[in-house]
Amino acid sequence: MIKMLRPFLAKLSNREKMAISIGIGFVAIFILVQVAVFPFFDARERLERRLASHTISYNEIKQLRVKYSELQNRVDNSKTRFNRRQRGFTLFSFLDKLAGQVGIKERITYMKPSSKKQKDTSFRLSLVEMKLNGISMEQITRFLYRIETSQNMIHVRRLSLNKKEEKGGLLNVILQVETFEV
Repeated sequence: MIKMLRPFLAKLSNREKMAISIGIGFVAIFILVQVAVFPFFDARERLERRLASHTISYNEIKQLRVKYSELQNRVDNSKTRFNRRQRGFTLFSFLDKLAGQVGIKERITYMKPSSKKQKDTSFRLSLVEMKLNGISMEQITRFLYRIETSQNMIHVRRLSLNKKEEKGGLLNVILQVETFEV
């Protein structure tokens, strides 16, 4: 191919040869930019996008790690509290005993225990619904305080207070208390 171009190039003037050389130079620079420079910048941009994406993922993982640690601490605390319970603990007997200590046992109209096995665990959710008639605000406050501050991981699920028809500010109370048992 070069042999064919030599006679053609020999006939050209220096000015025409310079113009062709400049044109070839521009084409070479254009090809170099298209083949080397643009792909380099495209690759760099892709890497920057991937880095930004991975940085976001990394930050999410760090946040999840913190949440996991918090949950693990809560689980450990719950296990510790759960293991401190007396052997043979039942919610029904605990509430009955607590009502006697607070002085409202004679006001209990009914106590309905129930339990439900939890999926994929060895635990049961134990629930007791209680109805108390004619108790004062102070008595129910003491009773609820002793339930919620108990080390036995007991929680009031639902509470309904109704003012008794008679005078004296006494209340009728229905409450549901729950805990987990083995």
